[in-house]
Amino acid sequence: MDPARPAAPSVLLLLARGAARGGLGLLDALLPPSCLTCDEPVQRVGQLCAACFGRTSFITHPLCQRCGVPFTHTAQGGRDALCQPCRTAPPLYDRARAALRYDAQARRLILPFKHADRTETAAALAPFMARAGAALLTEADLLVPVPLHWRRRLARRYNQSALLTLALGRLTGRPVLVDALVRRHATATLAGGRHSAAERERIMAEAIAVRPRRAARLAGARVLLIDDVLTSGATANACVAALRGAGVRAVDVLAAARVPDPRLD
Repeated sequence: MDPARPAAPSVLLLLARGAARGGLGLLDALLPPSCLTCDEPVQRVGQLCAACFGRTSFITHPLCQRCGVPFTHTAQGGRDALCQPCRTAPPLYDRARAALRYDAQARRLILPFKHADRTETAAALAPFMARAGAALLTEADLLVPVPLHWRRRLARRYNQSALLTLALGRLTGRPVLVDALVRRHATATLAGGRHSAAERERIMAEAIAVRPRRAARLAGARVLLIDDVLTSGATANACVAALRGAGVRAVDVLAAARVPDPRLD
């Protein structure tokens, strides 16, 4: 055999591949894939139908160059534009970006992803996030997810931020450190607007730590922190504080969606 020529696939391997493709085709015929947010048929699992895609609100310019909150008027934008809260009390992270506005349509995507085992949503959201955070991804040395407390992860069976991180890593080729951070104690859920920004900061104080065996890998790196929803930034700030304490050079944040910054209310 010519050593420079790769070996031909075995007959058994070809048959196995054909059977796998046939099995998927049969499954799609019996259970055709549907849109992630409605029952309309789509070509592949994890897609949005045309109508739901049209209802999805993507964050575009103008936006705050620090926290990524979308502005309401084009005149507010600019290369160095900052929202008033970022001028007076900037977040600990360097920059944040998000793919979607956290409106009713985004909730139809993200809430089943978090609470109803719709893990295929991670692969659907990753391209949206990659586009929104293209500059951040280019500069990142490591992608790190926001951690879940072990009890919540046990109940949910997965960390949705970790799934997004892995999907982004596969899509972009950026290195992933999925267990860099740990949530030291369980915290009250911050969803639903039940807490003020100050209360969120108090709840998250010292809740996040760097896993000791990952400290050496993090030291000197530029980290891109991945989360599903960015709200007040309290969770992100707690993660950034822990990462900077471990010697991380810089931290940016990339989320699937973000709500309007409550400090702007």
